[in-house]
Amino acid sequence: MNNNRRVVVTGLGAVTPIGLDVPSYWSGLCAGKRAGAQVTSISTEGLNCHIAAFIPDFNAEDYFDKKEARKNERFTQLAMVAAREASKDSGLVITEENADRCGTIIGCGIGGLETIMEQHTASLEKGLKRVSPFLIPKIITNMAAGMVAIDLNLRGPNFCVVTACASATHSIGESFHTIARGDADVMFAGGTESAITTLGMAGFSNMHALTTRNDDPQSASRPFDKERDGFLMGEGAGIIVLEELEHAKARGARIYCELAGYGASCDAHHITAPAPDGNGGARAMQAALRCAGLNPEDVDYVNAHGTSTPMNDKLETMAIKTVFGDHAKNGLVVNSTKSMIGHLLGAAGGVEGVVMALTIANNIVHPTANYTTPDPECDLDYVPNTAREMKVRAAISNSLGFGGHNATIAMKKFEG
Repeated sequence: MNNNRRVVVTGLGAVTPIGLDVPSYWSGLCAGKRAGAQVTSISTEGLNCHIAAFIPDFNAEDYFDKKEARKNERFTQLAMVAAREASKDSGLVITEENADRCGTIIGCGIGGLETIMEQHTASLEKGLKRVSPFLIPKIITNMAAGMVAIDLNLRGPNFCVVTACASATHSIGESFHTIARGDADVMFAGGTESAITTLGMAGFSNMHALTTRNDDPQSASRPFDKERDGFLMGEGAGIIVLEELEHAKARGARIYCELAGYGASCDAHHITAPAPDGNGGARAMQAALRCAGLNPEDVDYVNAHGTSTPMNDKLETMAIKTVFGDHAKNGLVVNSTKSMIGHLLGAAGGVEGVVMALTIANNIVHPTANYTTPDPECDLDYVPNTAREMKVRAAISNSLGFGGHNATIAMKKFEG
């Protein structure tokens, strides 16, 4: 890696359950706006969970013509919309001269479940000849990255990371390395997911990962609260534009912050459960800090994975205390974006990467919503219920995925 190539954030895009663009998403987070509602568009009969944080007013035909909308699964559509916003926000003009140096890595944990269900039913009822020729292109997880590249003419490095709920953060980190080692000057990075389907809900509900607080959907996601009982499934996409510093400066780009470090690790412990002492997450955080050249006391803010599951929040708290020592309770603040938008699975790190950049740029830390009953095992400053103005010099964001995948990115204020 060429350590002289610094990487900065110059564009942001997001489609979320509380806002279809970055301004509405950010203002909603700072105001404590919470998603979550009864699921009525699909059947959840017989399941323990009947609620989700879906995007209620996304109409693909507002963004694509009918033919393009039909050939792309919803997770791909969401990524394309977020990427278009990020591109516009960056002010970057993709030309024949620079397209080969602009790439994209977009993570997705699950892919096109809705199309799989529809086409399986069609094959059973009408025969295999009636299976759509668009089945494979619509369901494969890499198609979001592929279609974003086609849409924006990004001809540089392009692939998809699939590491469950760590997918988007790994994608941002791998994009950071791609620029730092000189393989590209610009990368569109993040994640997308839309798995609120009967099959998706059944899979997560039957493994007892989802909340059962069905009578109060907007209060169901309550990370680090003693009464937490599982995550609220969400959907959406978050894309950030990463750019080599001199490239950004040469075109007069607005710089939100610097992406300074990335760390990854594996628990090597269990198919779904984190390692019992949180050591995998701790090692990812430590690696990100080393990569960024940051000491623990340099970090003011942690955007936690914070899923609202009993085990995850407890072990992530332990991991944070392992990494930050006394600083964990003396100046460090922690929050969970998932408290308001639910858990976007493979897209989570993307929408949380957007949050990190805006937090550093604006010196505002959004609240952890629904925090009412402190848990003695989760004893850090989680910025409960009200946004906080404070100087944020540096921050990290954690994502932890089934299979033991851990990823952390570190951002800091840009200093020329």
